[in-house]
Amino acid sequence: MDTRILHITLENQIDLIREAAMTLKIGGLVAFPTETVYGIGANALDASIVRKIYEAKGRPSDNPLIVHIGDAIEVEKYVADIPEIAIPLMKAFWPGPLTLIFKKNHVIPYEITGGLDTVAIRVPAHPLARDIIRQSGLPIAAPSANISGKPSPTNAAHVILDLSGRVDMIVDGGDANIGLESTVLDVTSEPATILRPGGITKAMIEEVIGPVTQNPSNLGLPDDDTPKAPGMKYKHYAPKGRLVIYYGSKAKAIEAMNISVQKSLNNHEKVGIIATNEDREAYNCPTILTIGSEHDAHEIASNLFKVLRQMDDLGIEKILTQAFHEKEIGVATMNRLLKAANNEQRFV
Repeated sequence: MDTRILHITLENQIDLIREAAMTLKIGGLVAFPTETVYGIGANALDASIVRKIYEAKGRPSDNPLIVHIGDAIEVEKYVADIPEIAIPLMKAFWPGPLTLIFKKNHVIPYEITGGLDTVAIRVPAHPLARDIIRQSGLPIAAPSANISGKPSPTNAAHVILDLSGRVDMIVDGGDANIGLESTVLDVTSEPATILRPGGITKAMIEEVIGPVTQNPSNLGLPDDDTPKAPGMKYKHYAPKGRLVIYYGSKAKAIEAMNISVQKSLNNHEKVGIIATNEDREAYNCPTILTIGSEHDAHEIASNLFKVLRQMDDLGIEKILTQAFHEKEIGVATMNRLLKAANNEQRFV
């Protein structure tokens, strides 16, 4: 398959958005930017086309897809009912990085939902994404535009590396702003349950609807369970190299990581460290990539997948990082980091 790359500018965006929308209408796969990460989109109402997404990504077929719509009012076309609790959430956070899980109706194929009777829906905030979806006139199924299991793509170069030759079109709209996937909230449960943390935090949700619960799973579900949301069951976000997360005081973590670096070098193992701006100079390692300031949780979140992919580009076999503060969006960052590390942790 030949993949067209569309580089969006102010001068050409109207024509290229129309072209991307038409490709979706005729059954093609289009990768495009959202405010969270890049997504690989297809007509959510056609089961045969949805199956192309799973094939392109190498994604297990019981891992549900999120349906993206252009405007909140469209949600009623695809769900059996809208719980009362969902209405203030849609008003507060749509368009934006909040995915809500509803009971699906008959028009949504089971290929979207992993065989479940629920469907995950959101309205993206990225103007390119919304314009493409609106002009297509379709609900668009759009998981992250990467090979399944790898770090999610936050720019078009990541998508080209993974999916060139696997999709019909890639829309280059620059870097994703948030850099982590959307929060997923199940509004069919009582109380509502956060199935995947993201840019909309638990505190933000509770300000609108009161107490919610949070799914405690880090590594995922048993093999015989079907997840209600992406990212719950299978290993995700993983670099090629082994990733180890260090917990403890800053001084002890740095000391332990430097010792581990030396052992790796003695064994001729390519090792790298993910560091904050403040700690970079404290490490003795040939490869150190900075992820941002320890005081800026949003910067760290937006750079996480980018840094993991850079480690892959450098051929790093072992990656070391300190744990990050689990406050606000830091909860989502650590959720992704733990899954990327397959829960490999050191407490010092």
